[in-house]
Amino acid sequence: MKILALGAHPDDIEIFMFGTMAAYAAQGAELTFAVATDGARGGKSDAAILARVRRAEATAAAALLGAAPRFLDFPDGGLVADAALIDALKTLIRDIEPDLVITHAPNDYHADHRALSDGVRIAASFGVPVLHADTMGGTGFSPTHYVDISAHAEIKARAIRMHQSQDPDRFVDIALTQTLFRAGQCNGAAGAQAEAFRFEPMFPFGDIRALLPPAPPIRTVMVSTRRVD
Repeated sequence: MKILALGAHPDDIEIFMFGTMAAYAAQGAELTFAVATDGARGGKSDAAILARVRRAEATAAAALLGAAPRFLDFPDGGLVADAALIDALKTLIRDIEPDLVITHAPNDYHADHRALSDGVRIAASFGVPVLHADTMGGTGFSPTHYVDISAHAEIKARAIRMHQSQDPDRFVDIALTQTLFRAGQCNGAAGAQAEAFRFEPMFPFGDIRALLPPAPPIRTVMVSTRRVD
């Protein structure tokens, strides 16, 4: 199975979907990471220096799963779903021939995220299904699918921390809060972690459950067994 993960910035795959990528890697899937922008506005450093540093950070994080990211190098902060982006995404999808594309939700907080989501939807057309990752903080997001990342939480945190230019511990904390909540939301076991996704069925892709790693096991819901006299 081939999975294409697309993030707008060099740390987005790690924050929003790296646990799922690790679950795919454990299943033997072929992973491709792609970063749409150069990340040059993600700090106060010189733009050229920051872009170079962030590329190296993304490369190191992807290497944790044996992947080598591709960089589309569109300007950070100015991504739009125009012909240039859509053509680049079509070329990428044609080269990779993925079974599934995972990218940002269309209502995520960052304009670059939203633009990439729109571009991927158009570029994928009816050639490959598109799965949308959780939003930052889960705001405005209604999951349809969950992936159990309990066994991969540590490597997700390591991947996020590869991005030292971004003060990564704040994102480690945000991601942990969110994955614990999502596991509880789908009735996973105590302490389980899950990443959440949303799939909008679109012809010819009505059901993608066979393409996903397992969700957390569902706990039996029982009424109280305590006897009150």
